[in-house]
Amino acid sequence: MLEDQLYRIIFMNQGKVYEIYARSVGEGALYGFIDVEELVFGERTSVLVDPAEEKLKNEFDSVKRTYIPMHSIIRIDEVEKQGVAKISSFDGTNITPFPMHPFGSEKGEPGK
Repeated sequence: MLEDQLYRIIFMNQGKVYEIYARSVGEGALYGFIDVEELVFGERTSVLVDPAEEKLKNEFDSVKRTYIPMHSIIRIDEVEKQGVAKISSFDGTNITPFPMHPFGSEKGEPGK
């Protein structure tokens, strides 16, 4: 039963939105990080290869476990079927960032 669990993790990294799939997601040993293990990528059974998924697969090729900062997580879903892992550009129209406290501000204006 546990082998059947599959999670879609969507998170921000360096101004891009990453969508990956994994078998294990939980609170990491590092405070403030999500522990993601057993990354799953599409099998190369077809002749057609998706370059976006291939780029992600190469980026996480030798990764056994990755820790993603909690504030970077957009969404985690338990899914029945695996979709295509991808990297999308962030244009700001469909994702609202978590509001941050303006440190050093008395009037709520950052940097003043």
